[in-house]
Amino acid sequence: MVFYRSVSLLSKLRNRVVQQPSLTSSVRWLQIQTSSDLDLHSQLKELIPEQQERLKKIKSEYGKVQLGNITVNMVIGGMRGMTGLLWETSLLDPDEGIRFRGLSIPECQKLLPAAKPGGEPLPEGLLWLLLTGKVPTKEQVDALSKDLRSRATIPDHVYKAINALPVTAHPMTQFTTGVMALQVQSEFSKAYEKGIHKSKYWEPTYEDSLSLIAQVPAVAAYVYRRMYKNGERIPVDDSLDYGANFAHMLGFDGPEMQELMRLYVTIHSDHEGGNVSAHTGHLVASALSDPYLSFAAALNGLAGPLHGLANQEVLLWIKSVVDECGENITTDQLKDYVWKTLNSGKVVPGFGHGVLRKTDPRYMCQREFALKHLPNDPLFQLVSKLYDVVPPILTELGKVKNPWPNVDAHSGVLLNYYGLTEARYFTVLFGVSRAIGICSQLIWDRALGLPLERPKSVTMEWLEQHCKKSA
Repeated sequence: MVFYRSVSLLSKLRNRVVQQPSLTSSVRWLQIQTSSDLDLHSQLKELIPEQQERLKKIKSEYGKVQLGNITVNMVIGGMRGMTGLLWETSLLDPDEGIRFRGLSIPECQKLLPAAKPGGEPLPEGLLWLLLTGKVPTKEQVDALSKDLRSRATIPDHVYKAINALPVTAHPMTQFTTGVMALQVQSEFSKAYEKGIHKSKYWEPTYEDSLSLIAQVPAVAAYVYRRMYKNGERIPVDDSLDYGANFAHMLGFDGPEMQELMRLYVTIHSDHEGGNVSAHTGHLVASALSDPYLSFAAALNGLAGPLHGLANQEVLLWIKSVVDECGENITTDQLKDYVWKTLNSGKVVPGFGHGVLRKTDPRYMCQREFALKHLPNDPLFQLVSKLYDVVPPILTELGKVKNPWPNVDAHSGVLLNYYGLTEARYFTVLFGVSRAIGICSQLIWDRALGLPLERPKSVTMEWLEQHCKKSA
């Protein structure tokens, strides 16, 4: 990913440029900010004109360059492998995994500010990185964290809207209802009704997005407390950062759980634009629906069993293994259970990915966290055995392009260890995290003036006739 480079901007921000080797041994240039400017909005205002010109140049010089051939298999196979979407905040490589503005997860862990020396990155730092393409200072992250806390108040009508649902409603249903109820405060919606020039669309989108990112942890925490803790709300703690505050509002104040939540939110925040939730958010927003409406739609996609709901399925499946075979299960017993699952027509949850062709780096950083903090936990040890057992079996089947574990294969076990055992709730955690990535891109969608998304669809009859003519 090419980072924003402007001589005047570099001078103003007094950036120091650091050379970083990529995993492919090429050279990238990373800007690490040493500026005293703590205002994220003003930094974006500086960057946007440059990127608008960059997009115009790409369109004028390369607009007719072909990016690949579309096959029938792509059309009927979920558009997999089809390049058709601009998504600036992250890029997914089949072998390397996700890069946030060019930085891998290990690089983010090393470079982004943390709450303590050697700790996990603060999600606010990733938000700054996604929006600006620059690694922020700790002072900039602290200022952003303070801004988010100032926006985190939840209107009473949001709680009333959630309370109108049965307490037994799925957590994602309650969470999405809360987000929809927040929509009445949309600055973009108000500005559009009054008549705002399209060149200014990004500014109320920015306000909505920052407020939404700030508010979703409190809404999500209320859903958890309502369902599992008698509805007792825990207010925001003004001394805590974004991830630690989320853990606090859920009811978990241990320092390791706070560190886990910082890591969890960071690594789940964005995974380029083609996955269901990200694409849905972009698609709905392309109609100029405001960030609340767009993100609510994204959450409904995330709630599907083939997307975000998978993380709850993993823990439930692992617990079913323990219930049937015990915690001290042997490798042979585990192989038998895996085959039993597959032969019953089910999948082993947490393995495989639509794009990745190697072990998910998000899995690996969670594994490293577990090795550091809970190496003797029986469920973690079972997850480690699955890492050895499942891929060879899936490879033997010959039907799976990627037999390796993904992010969902590990997160539930970590949450369970620290006391968040309610698997049905796990997708809500995913949703809170995804707000950072989706909303960051929505701001750039409006800043770059990206158009309404409208791909062409065809019928089976059209495919048949077209293919016969081409034969």
